[in-house]
Amino acid sequence: MKERMPPFQGIYYFYTAAEVGSFKAAAKQLFVTAAAISQQIRLLEDWVGTDLFIRQHRKVVLTHEGEVLYQQAKKGFAHLQDGIRQINQDPNPTQLSISTLPSFAQHWLVPRLGEFKELHPELSMLIEPTNQLVSFQDSGVDICIRYGEGNYPNIESRWLMDDVIYPVCHPIYQEKHGIFDVKDLHRAELIEDRWPDMDWQLWLGTVGAKAGHSTLQYDGSHFVLEGALAVQGVALVKHSLALRYLEEGKLVRISNIALKPRYSYYLCAPSGYFRREKIVLFEKWMKQQADLFSPRGKSDLDIKESDYALKWKRSK
Repeated sequence: MKERMPPFQGIYYFYTAAEVGSFKAAAKQLFVTAAAISQQIRLLEDWVGTDLFIRQHRKVVLTHEGEVLYQQAKKGFAHLQDGIRQINQDPNPTQLSISTLPSFAQHWLVPRLGEFKELHPELSMLIEPTNQLVSFQDSGVDICIRYGEGNYPNIESRWLMDDVIYPVCHPIYQEKHGIFDVKDLHRAELIEDRWPDMDWQLWLGTVGAKAGHSTLQYDGSHFVLEGALAVQGVALVKHSLALRYLEEGKLVRISNIALKPRYSYYLCAPSGYFRREKIVLFEKWMKQQADLFSPRGKSDLDIKESDYALKWKRSK
């Protein structure tokens, strides 16, 4: 048969009063009245069936039974404090392990990490590119960067930045097939990602263009981008991944129409992890980088929201 537990508040008030030897001093420490301390301890004494203190004029002294309970309570609260420390303690404070999408790691994060390393040379870095959500309990990962809705179970998600998607291709492919605007896309070999909001039919339907020949599909945005760089066709890509190649002239954008998807980038970790010093430093740096990047290359874009994104936004 399961034993009944005594009232926790009464135990905590009793332990604090026993530590300081005074109801008044305990009340001051706990920001309550001395009467509240006295009431809770009286209820506890009724529960255990014996006096725990001898009340004196300016102080209280533990009875024999009170001393027994105090020693056990002291051990119990020490165990609780140790558990809290273990939850928030960083087992490896000099290494930062980041799990993120391979595409984001390759085309956005890695080219910028040199600056973070210069700012924090005391930290070693481990980047783990994967499309799968990691289990923080079974891995050494400190933080994840994910592209989605930000509603992952048992994980705190902090918004990092939005993105837009648009079609790009290699300049050679553009010239060869005469693709300079969305109305020309019906002549193109279309490359797309299997991610739900990277669907060519959705994009074409939103902007009112005719479909081309969607002949090449990849499972991963980095492959889609590589396909465009390899002159395989016109790829539907995220601005965050394509901008550097547009600036370098390795890719060209087809028209200025862009589509805002319903997904965004999030920093994800158990809530306690965000208090770790290295995570605080990394989050601050990432938000600075996102703020610097977000307006780049968007001044001439005509950004539209898909019906899918609008329906999702209204449902939130």
